[in-house]
Amino acid sequence: MKLIERYILKRATGMFLATLLPLMAIVWVTQALTSINLVTDSGQSIFAFIKLATLILPSIVPLILPFALVIGVAQTLTAMNTDSELTVLNAAGSSRMTIIRPVLYLGIALSMLSFAVDNFVEPYSRMAVRKMIATAHADLLSSVVQENTFRKIADGLYVQVASRRGGGVLHGIFVADSRNPAYELVYYAREGAVDENSSALVMKDGEVHRKLPDGGVSIIKFDSYAFDLTDMSRMAGEVNIRAKDRDLPYLFHPDPKDPIFKKDPLSFTAELHRRFTEWTFPLLFALVALVFSSDARSHREARLHPMVAALLTCLFLRWATFYAANSAQESPAFVPVMYLIPLASGYLAVRQLFGNRRLEIPITWEKLIKDRMVRLGLMRSQPTADGGGTP
Repeated sequence: MKLIERYILKRATGMFLATLLPLMAIVWVTQALTSINLVTDSGQSIFAFIKLATLILPSIVPLILPFALVIGVAQTLTAMNTDSELTVLNAAGSSRMTIIRPVLYLGIALSMLSFAVDNFVEPYSRMAVRKMIATAHADLLSSVVQENTFRKIADGLYVQVASRRGGGVLHGIFVADSRNPAYELVYYAREGAVDENSSALVMKDGEVHRKLPDGGVSIIKFDSYAFDLTDMSRMAGEVNIRAKDRDLPYLFHPDPKDPIFKKDPLSFTAELHRRFTEWTFPLLFALVALVFSSDARSHREARLHPMVAALLTCLFLRWATFYAANSAQESPAFVPVMYLIPLASGYLAVRQLFGNRRLEIPITWEKLIKDRMVRLGLMRSQPTADGGGTP
């Protein structure tokens, strides 16, 4: 690799990392905070939250990498153009490949990293997250002991306790059960506790109110009453594994007895093809950034900022592939579209780059932009041969 190529690669990598780390931190924090209630409600330690937040990290890496790359590359080349470095390279007879080659190396490396994370790291982290969530939900004690807060345990079942004492003793228990449409039950108890297996809430010194649809109410006092939690513990503890949580070998050969697969087999097909298309985004977005910012241009040219133009184009491509992937879960006809979008976009970008073509604004658009810039005072009118001025 030539010295100038190493220089471009170093600058592009540095700008990429400077963009990646803040973006990843912002997305990571927002995603982690959505799960903080799960950890706090379960009475888990800060280490459990850190573990959960760390397991979320692989799922956001493939999403952030391509956009951080397009911003880093476009900003680097735009800065080099502003400092006339691209102009000097062009005047020295350097080919356009001198600029393209290091960016391609970076894009290929990040595409390989994205493929590894998306297919081998993220599925296992997703499985671990789902198991943590299922374990926390299966712990009915953590759901019951929210002091002075109505806690929804299941549809039609709410629990509130006034306080929690040592040894797992609960004081001031209130349970509202409307799961059976034939009647409603309301339990009051002075104290109680959840047994060791989380299979029952044992209440002491209380009463149960039974309300019928006709408005009649019957009240029964009890010294001890066991409220069955077995079904809820079993349902809450089940891990619902979707297609996104499966590894690549499983997507090739799904278990025919898998209830999720039997219910929605197209989701597994769409996920498999998504894995084989979206890993190319870093390389594709690098090509898009090169198209908009790799050629030397005058500062007086009327054009949209290369980074903005490249980012808007990449956002559109990402939306199009996201739409195709979601539609493929409903119709297999969208599977070829998932491949067509990156292939067609990559072909047009390569044709533009290796054909030594400049990305020009249509003449009518350029004239309109220049006219607006002159009116706003951002550009001076240029004199013509007859002494007049052209916008």
